[in-house]
Amino acid sequence: MEQFYQVLAWVAVFAYWLIVAGVTIRVVSKRRVVGVSLAWLMIIYIIPIGGIVFYFLFGELTLGKKRAERAKEMLAPFADWFRHLSDCPGHQPQLMSRNARPISELCEKRLGIPGLSGNSLSIQDSPAKILRSLIDDIEQATESVHFEFYIWHPGGLADEVAITLINAAKRGVSVKILLDSAGSMRFFRSHWPKLMRHAGIEIIEALAVTPLRVFLRRLDLRQHRKIVVIDSKIAYTGSMNLVDPEHFKVDAGVGQWVDVMVRLTGPAVSVLNGIQAWDWEVETGERFLPPLPTGEIKPSAENTDTVQVIPSGPGMPDEIIHQVLLLSIYQAQESVVITTPYFVPSEHLQHALKGASQRGISVHIIVPDKNDSVMVEWASRSFFSELLSAGVKIHRFQGGLLHTKSVIIDDSHCLIGTVNLDMRSLWLNFEVTMVVDDPEFTQQLSWLQQEYIKGSTCLDEKEWAQRPALNKLIEQLFYMFSPLL
Repeated sequence: MEQFYQVLAWVAVFAYWLIVAGVTIRVVSKRRVVGVSLAWLMIIYIIPIGGIVFYFLFGELTLGKKRAERAKEMLAPFADWFRHLSDCPGHQPQLMSRNARPISELCEKRLGIPGLSGNSLSIQDSPAKILRSLIDDIEQATESVHFEFYIWHPGGLADEVAITLINAAKRGVSVKILLDSAGSMRFFRSHWPKLMRHAGIEIIEALAVTPLRVFLRRLDLRQHRKIVVIDSKIAYTGSMNLVDPEHFKVDAGVGQWVDVMVRLTGPAVSVLNGIQAWDWEVETGERFLPPLPTGEIKPSAENTDTVQVIPSGPGMPDEIIHQVLLLSIYQAQESVVITTPYFVPSEHLQHALKGASQRGISVHIIVPDKNDSVMVEWASRSFFSELLSAGVKIHRFQGGLLHTKSVIIDDSHCLIGTVNLDMRSLWLNFEVTMVVDDPEFTQQLSWLQQEYIKGSTCLDEKEWAQRPALNKLIEQLFYMFSPLL
């Protein structure tokens, strides 16, 4: 009997070794960032059995069989729809600035989406202003309202938005709402979905995973886009979820969330509507290709702006937003100013920021002093010393959790949207950002960034070097796993 157990033990060990070897080969054979592969190998080897389970749950970009098949079928009609954008009056490449043209060419070749001119943009820089503006526009809607958010958290002004949507549906407006399953869990457990559906609103839970299917689709893949389109004429996008900060994570100890949304009209609205249509069809199989932009664009000093809308995520070209971000930084001649709540840069991004500073570019990074993610906060700190030594200025915002995601290059053009500067946003989640080639809008965003800097503490390189040794050790530990955060 004892020999039987010995044989059984050896068989189990050999079987486990075969599984580890097989998963190792699978990890190595995937063409991805080397740091990501090394981080996964560490987890697999350090955590017996659990590391393998974690890899199958979170290690591969698996959209799910049904969604993947649906996305494949959608490629041709949506590619054709995107191609027609180049024939629209708003496609005026001759109006683009020197920096915007390479970005537009990259996006047009990889995504099929050109930059479009003739847009009107305004910054909504406070939660009350954002939500009140949404309510006012929904009250004027006559045809359709399309919502897409990562988080909808009931309470405060968010409830007033819900009531306004219900009233719009009752008067015959078509209302479609797409919300991430995990991010909006509190909403789906509330009474609001039932009330909305009773009023005729279509609500879809995006990327839902049941316990029996966790190995068939990546568990932490998230729909992180924030898009509102009203009557195919007005759109909103930016960093803010559908939440009232006075009622959202009030016990997290990080202060109220600070966000920005952009309200826009013009040809770029159709592109945001097209991205929503893509996401809706991936989840439901229902197709509603929005109308293409119409109306003549008369070049003038007032409307020569170009807005390049860039979606990313499964089904889109790999790391397209990452490429655009790097291209923008490498083109910078004077300054780069970044705001992000989660700063865990790739090696390429880190080198680009250091290189920009070392060639005399003024580089500023604004992050929240306190973060709602402990792991991300420690991982972020692990990059500070190297950046500070290269001359990068790092500002820690004291006025709450700075959630705005923006990049300004040379005070001439900017990137603004839903993308955090971490591996999750740049490689994994469904995201959207806009490159705005409009000095006037960029100046408004720059003023806002300067207000963030005024409310921040700038890190001193010498003082930072004197932080406790234990902190440095923890930072180094999370640095090793930063490619997975």
